[in-house]
Amino acid sequence: MIEKIADVRGLRLAWFDSDPDADDRAGASAGVVLALHGHFGRARAFAPLAAALAPGHRVIALEQRGHGRSERGDGDFRPDAYVEDAAAFLRGLEVGPVVVLGHSMGGVVAFRLAARHPELVRALIVEEGGALNRRPEIAHPVLDVRGWTRRADTLAGLRRAIEEQGIPDASYFLESAVERPEGWGLLFDHDDMVASQEALMGDWWSDWLGSDCPALLVHGLDSFVLPTVMAREMAARRPGTVLRELAGCGHWVHDDDPVAFAQVVGEFLTGLHAPDEVV
Repeated sequence: MIEKIADVRGLRLAWFDSDPDADDRAGASAGVVLALHGHFGRARAFAPLAAALAPGHRVIALEQRGHGRSERGDGDFRPDAYVEDAAAFLRGLEVGPVVVLGHSMGGVVAFRLAARHPELVRALIVEEGGALNRRPEIAHPVLDVRGWTRRADTLAGLRRAIEEQGIPDASYFLESAVERPEGWGLLFDHDDMVASQEALMGDWWSDWLGSDCPALLVHGLDSFVLPTVMAREMAARRPGTVLRELAGCGHWVHDDDPVAFAQVVGEFLTGLHAPDEVV
């Protein structure tokens, strides 16, 4: 995937393109999947999925405000800000409607985008993004990282510091690790990430039920974020939704079993092109 920069609503947002020559060909919008990462994530996390879906699909992964190499702007991390960024990004690329895939927070952004800008979304793929994000339904909706080490002498030292905070494996967070003159640190701002998580707390059922495009809901049965009972209720209440539960996977299904994740996503995308099949 090739990294690019887009000017979106006054922000410079990084994004990754799995098929950078697509703009030079006819039918460039065909088979486009917009991928949206979750909190603390990076757009390049979708590189394995993009490789698995090639050449039939072009994955464009947006690095959302305040994450990775995208600007934070004025510090507005409300869900509405993320939704409008995604909408403006798609309009700027002049693609759409597209399939929108989102993980965790990105999943909530995806289904809210479909509800508010249905002309941009032909189908949804939501990985571990819940319609209800609050206590007591979700035991730990906010990971408070404000006390984490900001700088370490080495990358290994940064890993140790994160894992000492009770994180079993810091690899997901280290996707945002960079070396600066003062040492190794993370690209995102710790306070911003807490503010963003707190803004995501709420009841999003109306948005989940607010679109009628085909949808795939991917759930890891070992997830500590999306309860299985909620995932099943989400699928049952929204017509046109397919639920795929993956055993042995937690909240980061795409990392825990990338082959199975790519398979269920690929099958769903294939079904969208089958005219006689009800998805």
